[in-house]
Amino acid sequence: MRVTFIGAGAMGGLFGSLLTEAGLNVQLIDIWEKHVAMIRTKGLRIDCDGQVRHVKLDIHTDYRWTRPADLIIVFVKGPQTAEAASAAAEIIAPDGVVLTLQNGLGNADILARALNPKKVITGTTSYGSMVMGPGSIRHAGIGPTVIGPWAGGDLNKVRAVARILTKGSIETEVKVDVKALVWNKLMVNVGINAIVALTHIKNGQLVDLEMTKKLSRAAIEESLAVAKALGIDVRKDAVEHCWWVAKETGKTRASMGQDVDAKRQTEIGTINGAVVRLGKELGIETPINFALTALIETWQNHYLNTEERHP
Repeated sequence: MRVTFIGAGAMGGLFGSLLTEAGLNVQLIDIWEKHVAMIRTKGLRIDCDGQVRHVKLDIHTDYRWTRPADLIIVFVKGPQTAEAASAAAEIIAPDGVVLTLQNGLGNADILARALNPKKVITGTTSYGSMVMGPGSIRHAGIGPTVIGPWAGGDLNKVRAVARILTKGSIETEVKVDVKALVWNKLMVNVGINAIVALTHIKNGQLVDLEMTKKLSRAAIEESLAVAKALGIDVRKDAVEHCWWVAKETGKTRASMGQDVDAKRQTEIGTINGAVVRLGKELGIETPINFALTALIETWQNHYLNTEERHP
């Protein structure tokens, strides 16, 4: 199976390396030229529990330089999903499929609009990874990966994708009801990411103060109300599960924290912002998620515009 990753940052680089090391036919695409150049020269540097290895990858900055792909795995930030979907539509093989393991809501829908919806597979992963600099990542954790068809696609193809990931040491389970899985992962991101980003703390410090936990709980409970109105059967212990994840990933900063540290565009619109948008459509008040979204978007808009004026 020919596999192409669109997005070779923290997660795309990690998963792409694992599949490459397993002997699979893998190509990667990323628009960060310095990152790509470093990987081409030295391989992707991966630090895992102090053990460092370099993985040589077949990586490009332009999707038009790649061959047709039987499996495309999208690992870009939410704001870049539409562009990734357009690229995927051009390089996908006739019987190919696209998998998204991105954070937040709406990514699978964007892919489904650009491709045949039955070709779209989605899911969640608890693997953790951080970009340390151009050509360098830190593998920060291992956890379950679960995938399934987004719009009634062929389960046999989904199982084939799960086997490919498992061959790369990414143990993967297949489930039919992936919408509940995506929402359960969203609850974790809603309760951690924006708070960690705004306060400059690490994930584990989220549970140090009752006031911080109260803020996290309020954001998650708003999300639970929206999910209930949509008929999504999410886990009842979403708050406690979020805090457990925060403790398990205690030494790392959530991806949104990494983004603001590096003055990059965040995924706030597909996480807390998605809760606000859906809540408005349903007539459900989401003041905590609105405040978190507004604060991140204000900060993000400032540093992105400043960077544009002063490159």
